[in-house]
Amino acid sequence: MARQSRSAFSDPSRVVPASGFTAALTVATAAAMAFLAVFALALSLASGQLSMRWSQTLAQTATLRLSAPPAEMASQTDAVLEVLRTTPGIASTRVLEADEQRALLEPWFGPDMPVEALALPRLIEILEAPEGFDPVGLRMRLAAEVPSAVLDDHGRWRRPLVKAAGALRAVAITAVVLIGAIMAAMVALAASFSLAANAQVIRVLRLVGAQDRFIARAFTRRFALRGFMGAALGTVAGMAVFVFLPAPQDDGFLADLGFQGMAWLLPLSIPPLAGLVAWLATRATALRVLKRGS
Repeated sequence: MARQSRSAFSDPSRVVPASGFTAALTVATAAAMAFLAVFALALSLASGQLSMRWSQTLAQTATLRLSAPPAEMASQTDAVLEVLRTTPGIASTRVLEADEQRALLEPWFGPDMPVEALALPRLIEILEAPEGFDPVGLRMRLAAEVPSAVLDDHGRWRRPLVKAAGALRAVAITAVVLIGAIMAAMVALAASFSLAANAQVIRVLRLVGAQDRFIARAFTRRFALRGFMGAALGTVAGMAVFVFLPAPQDDGFLADLGFQGMAWLLPLSIPPLAGLVAWLATRATALRVLKRGS
């Protein structure tokens, strides 16, 4: 009996009963929260990649719109191309053909849009050099030499898109924080039930001289282990979803949803963090309940 007592005091977690609905509740909660955390983490990474891709794509290109009478369109196009050719920071230019303009208008007007019969402006695609060009200076030259040409450096498109992607990433990070808070609340609730269910065990431990910190450590270790195990199960399930998720056929947002390369290591941090959250929540709850009941 003395040997068993010394063994129990050397391993505080042995004084907590191994069965009960609180064990299943803690494991299930940790698994569900970890599963959701994997998706929130993937959403955060995807929004970051999307923001970077949008910013880089739009920052490297610009569009020039030329409106002129049909008889003057060719001469003014040549004048614009000459201005662009002599502008530092412009790598190349390309005049969009009628078929390309039809493709741009097709989502709004359908495939049978008679582009040739419309008085559409001529579009010139500009590809910047790595050092970039001065849009203010180019607009001044165009205003002096070809007043009908309008430069769009995509700034008004790039800023809202990047801002939206950043907001989406903030939402994903907030979701991760809320998931952690919900898990802490559920574990604290389960720990409270466990402490109440084991009130008789706690009284006996106090009678034999156990301190509240020892009793709290017994519950803390058990619930931290349950939280870690449940989070590990949920993390594996969440990662498995992305492993078997069909690859998207386009370059939209879903193309970045998931994990690539070293990013697969990030979800592996969820179980240790879940165990830490469970440990902190259980310890705070146990000390509070034991202090109130002393």
